[in-house]
Amino acid sequence: MDQSLNRAARFFGYGSLVNRATHEYPGVQRQRIKGWARAWRQTGLREVAFLTAVRAPGAEIDGLSADVPGSDWAALDAREFAYDRIDLDDEGATAIYAIPEGEHAPASGAHPILLSYLDVVTQGYLREFGEAGAALFFATTHGWDAPILDDRAAPLYPRHQPLSPAEISFVDGAIHALECRILRP
Repeated sequence: MDQSLNRAARFFGYGSLVNRATHEYPGVQRQRIKGWARAWRQTGLREVAFLTAVRAPGAEIDGLSADVPGSDWAALDAREFAYDRIDLDDEGATAIYAIPEGEHAPASGAHPILLSYLDVVTQGYLREFGEAGAALFFATTHGWDAPILDDRAAPLYPRHQPLSPAEISFVDGAIHALECRILRP
């Protein structure tokens, strides 16, 4: 982790950090950033695919920003261990976590998307941005050609959350519309 980036006192979350049930960071605000996109990617550090942010001129993504109390990044850096922390602006006011370029590849059958992780992310977007915002999450995220491992009955994602029937229906409808391939355990 590059410690020269300790200037930022806020982070921008675009995946599971959008779901407030997965953290207790204060000062949460909705935010849209420009020049970045979301993608399902895999690294050698994890057995499954995770979302990352990739630089993409002209793209925009919605998410949440929040304070890092006392600029103590240790807990968040540990949570986001497979990512680098990058300042989003010249002032270093907000940081984003992204897998370093050249250290990730497209998600694959050997590194599928966990449905329990996708559920958490979608639940966050539904609660913060409504159905239109959650639909925009699916529309602006790349890598849906990767298979999705249906681990809902026995979640593998450590911060999984229970979903309401309406939330489950929304997720299932979105992945059906994208014609995602579902892997059964």
